[in-house]
Amino acid sequence: MYAWAQWFESIENRLVAYTQITSAVQVSTIFLGIDHRYVGNGPPIVFETMIFGGPLDQETWRYASWDDAEAGHATAVAKARAAIGQHVEGKA
Repeated sequence: MYAWAQWFESIENRLVAYTQITSAVQVSTIFLGIDHRYVGNGPPIVFETMIFGGPLDQETWRYASWDDAEAGHATAVAKARAAIGQHVEGKA
């Protein structure tokens, strides 16, 4: 348990993805370390994406797998960019 707690203490071990969109808007996806499935059946919900700043401040999504967390992060980044009127070059 102590070894796990030491590992968990470092954000580098828990960070799935981080995107700085502007100085005031960021998107972060992390491994939560404990199951956040509070109701119902299904796999443990152990990843979370959150937008910080901008019109979607504090919007949150949770996932059961690393792959879903990575895909969810990309979706959240696109939503945050759209919400502030920022478009990615090559895309409308």
